[in-house]
Amino acid sequence: MFANKLSLLLIGAFSLCVFGIDFGGTKQNGAAKGKLLCGGKPYKGAKVKLWDKDTLDPDDLMGETETDEEGKFEVNGSETEVSDIDLRLSIYHNCEDEAKECLRRIDIEIGDEFISRLTDADKAEKVFDAGILNLSGHFPGETRECLQSKK
Repeated sequence: MFANKLSLLLIGAFSLCVFGIDFGGTKQNGAAKGKLLCGGKPYKGAKVKLWDKDTLDPDDLMGETETDEEGKFEVNGSETEVSDIDLRLSIYHNCEDEAKECLRRIDIEIGDEFISRLTDADKAEKVFDAGILNLSGHFPGETRECLQSKK
């Protein structure tokens, strides 16, 4: 009898974590900027996403944008979590790869020093500067991903 109640309690707690039930938490923010090149020229139209990496449930998309005509991007977003968020910047592109299906994806882990805990302002205190990245060639850990287009 006790084991059954304990099992139900554990399953319930796990389900709450997996399905993202909010236990209060702290609103946290992150931001990143940079410039993307392809073959040494500004790369327009790359998709850039800022994520909060989660362990038990799907990652949370915090913000997204596309690079402008100069290859520049700025992305920011916030997430309410009980524990610290884990920031990841993902860049999706087809530099020197236009004929292949889906997009190349590069992930950049962003350190905890770029996490802001928000009070009244919805702006990150520190912005992660990815610098100037030339997307030509191959990056370590690079993958390929097919993104669904927005209609």
